[in-house]
Amino acid sequence: MATITILGCAYAIPNSTHEVTHFVIQGNATGILIDCGSNPTVRLEQANISYDSITDLILTHFHPDHISGAPLMLMNMWLLGRKKPLRIHGLAHCLDNLTKLMQAYEWDKWPDFFPVEFHQVPSIKQAPVLTNDEFSIQASPGNHMVPVIGLRIKNNINQRVLGYSADTEPDDAIIRLVSGADILIHEATGKFPGHSSAKQAGEVAHLAKVGSLYLIHYDVHKAQPSKLTASAQRQFTGPVKLTFDFMRIAF
Repeated sequence: MATITILGCAYAIPNSTHEVTHFVIQGNATGILIDCGSNPTVRLEQANISYDSITDLILTHFHPDHISGAPLMLMNMWLLGRKKPLRIHGLAHCLDNLTKLMQAYEWDKWPDFFPVEFHQVPSIKQAPVLTNDEFSIQASPGNHMVPVIGLRIKNNINQRVLGYSADTEPDDAIIRLVSGADILIHEATGKFPGHSSAKQAGEVAHLAKVGSLYLIHYDVHKAQPSKLTASAQRQFTGPVKLTFDFMRIAF
C-alpha cells in the first residue's frame, strides 16, 4: 500500500519539534519527495525511509523553506554513495534558480556524482509532471509571491487521489485541480498575501468536494490546533486533521 509520510508540517519558521513542510509519497518502486526544506536526509532516516528509495523530487516553488535543503541532500546522497539517477521536477523559475544555486557550490566538480535529471513542468493548468505504473501526477499554478504549483497525485493501483495546495491563496485553478480528491493536504498559514487560512482551506475542501482535509504549513509557535481544525470544520463537513511531523497517511 502506498503511504504518505509527513517529514515536516511547519510554515517558514520551524521549531524543535516541527520542521518546515515537506513530505514523501512511497509506492513499491517509487519514492517521491515533495519539497526539500530543512535537512531531508536526516528526516528520512528518522522516518526509517532510505535516502536511496527517493526516485523523484518535486519542488513546488523557489522559497527557502521549500528549497534550501536540496543542495545539502544532493551532497549527502553523493557522499553516501548514491549511483542511480534522481529526477527533479519543477517550474522553470524554480529549476533555473536551483541550478544557479548548485553552480555556486561548483557541483560540476564533485567527482563521480550521480545523474540528476531536470524535468520542467509547464506553467499551465493540469500540466503533466510524472507518470509511471504506480502514480500519475499533474500540476496547476497557484497564487503566491513567486511562481508555484499545486499537485494532483493519483495512485494508479487503487485509483485514490491526493491533492496538495502548496503555498497559495485560494485559487480556482487549484480547486479544479484537487476536485474530488480522496485526500487534500492544504496549507493553513493564515489569511496573508500568497497564503491561505484554515478557514479558507476548509472552503477549498468544500468547493472541491474532497473526502478529507489535512492542514499543513501552519504557525507551530502560536497556532492552537483545536482552533485550526474547528475553523476548517465550519466550512467543510468532512474529516479534518492537523498534520504533524512523521505522521503517516495510507494512500
